[in-house]
Amino acid sequence: MLYQLLVPLTRSIRVFNLFNYITFRAAGAFVTSLIVAFVAGPAIVRRLRALSVHQGVREGTPDSHQSKQQTPTMGGLIILAATIIPTLLWTRLSNRYVVIAVIVMAWMGAIGFLDDYLKLEQKRRGEKNRGLVERYKLAGQVIIGVALGLYLWRDPISTLPGASTTLPFFKYVLVIPAVGWLAWLYVPFVTFVLTGVSNAVNLTDGLDGLAAGLTAIAAVTFALFAYVIGRVDTSTYLQIYYLRGAGELAVFCAAVFGASLGFLWYNSHPAQVFMGDTGSLALGGALGATAILLKSEFLLVLIGGVFVAETLSVIIQRTVFKFRRRRYGVAYAQAHRVFLRAPLHHHFELRGWPEPLVVVRFWVVGILLATLALSTLKLR
Repeated sequence: MLYQLLVPLTRSIRVFNLFNYITFRAAGAFVTSLIVAFVAGPAIVRRLRALSVHQGVREGTPDSHQSKQQTPTMGGLIILAATIIPTLLWTRLSNRYVVIAVIVMAWMGAIGFLDDYLKLEQKRRGEKNRGLVERYKLAGQVIIGVALGLYLWRDPISTLPGASTTLPFFKYVLVIPAVGWLAWLYVPFVTFVLTGVSNAVNLTDGLDGLAAGLTAIAAVTFALFAYVIGRVDTSTYLQIYYLRGAGELAVFCAAVFGASLGFLWYNSHPAQVFMGDTGSLALGGALGATAILLKSEFLLVLIGGVFVAETLSVIIQRTVFKFRRRRYGVAYAQAHRVFLRAPLHHHFELRGWPEPLVVVRFWVVGILLATLALSTLKLR
């Protein structure tokens, strides 16, 4: 919005030329997101407490987390406000990359909000705290994934084929899942990535500050990639694909980065508020959409490596448990679990690691993986 309003005035007021620079607007989005989080956060937390929007403890969560049942949830509203408002202020609203990213994030946030709201209503009525039926939640995620895949396939927003992706560590290698009438295979690929990332962030959101901190690391990393990929000179020098207009995603990612840090102000241990599905699905949608738009889906496995590990721990735990239960019985399966408890962060808690220690060490791993991902810009 500011770009459209102020850049035309550059001839008379030269200082407004700054708004032509993505770096300036990304910095502005970051600062604005922090301000929004700090201004709106206390009011949202107070309102959630007044409404008794408390966090439900997931089945299988360590007993030490029982005290968190009185901590308000749905704090993802802070994240949504602190991301969408700065994005609308500082990006070029005509840029399709940004429009798509905001729509996906808002859609996922709406699904999470509905889930959190239904849990609240069920709790008030004395019913079991189930929230949105899983198949309906998955259907909502699949719908936006299919819509995004179809749109990018049928109406590419860059000079590259819509149904394509790239590989890290390889220069100018374009992966096209299928050609001709089989190009529709790109749609389930996009749906899988978007649904998988949003659920991965949701699974990781189990300790104070864990998901928010890891998302901040991933967001600032994607901001750097978006900036590089969106410039002709840097993309040519680094021998990576150039996507015209993709640089605007750096502004969006900077807003996500600031929103995640701003939310950490209230979510660090001991947490004053939890993001709930409202925040975790929205953040997962933002990261997934950014990776898809930058054609960096495989790079996301590196940048979001901790999210991947958390998800795999749940899949492995459930798969092995079901196999052993069917073959050896329930008692044997319960006594021979792969992890003490899944997701992975609970495993380390039960091994004696204090919650803040688990969070910080997972952040460190996230930073190491982000650094490895950034190294792919040169190691090709």
